[in-house]
Amino acid sequence: MTISAVRIDGRLIHGQVANLWTTKLGVTRIMVIDDKVAARDIEKSGLKLARPAGIDLSVLSEKVAADHIKRGGYDSQKVFIVVKRPQVLLDLVNDGVKLETINVGNMSQTDETTQITNSINVVQDDVDAFKALHEKGIKITQQMVPGDQANDFMAIFKKFDTKK
Repeated sequence: MTISAVRIDGRLIHGQVANLWTTKLGVTRIMVIDDKVAARDIEKSGLKLARPAGIDLSVLSEKVAADHIKRGGYDSQKVFIVVKRPQVLLDLVNDGVKLETINVGNMSQTDETTQITNSINVVQDDVDAFKALHEKGIKITQQMVPGDQANDFMAIFKKFDTKK
């Protein structure tokens, strides 16, 4: 399996992912990895409706996704992995999945988050996961759409002290 891209986006599949990213990357499958979404038929149905025509979709739990990736379940495809939070990716890496680059798109604001950029808001668990991914040598970028410049997320991230 060729992992064409990995993106953190709290909205999962929406206009930017469905139209801009999948076209730019030339992917054949979007793999949404989220334990809660994978267990909810209504959310899975919504994602199926949002996916672009001609693009396959898998909505998987973390464990099932890791198993599929490690056993080469989609070896003939170009896969775009989308998750809501960085911890999911850290869990995958700790389970033996190799990731080279992660793109951070949108992480929505809540009462518990600290704003890093206009579209990226984190809690302490996110901070810890980003640091751990970075320490494992994974490149982390911030880029909303393919036409934007990819920025070094850790350089942006280091400007903020999210400990309260």
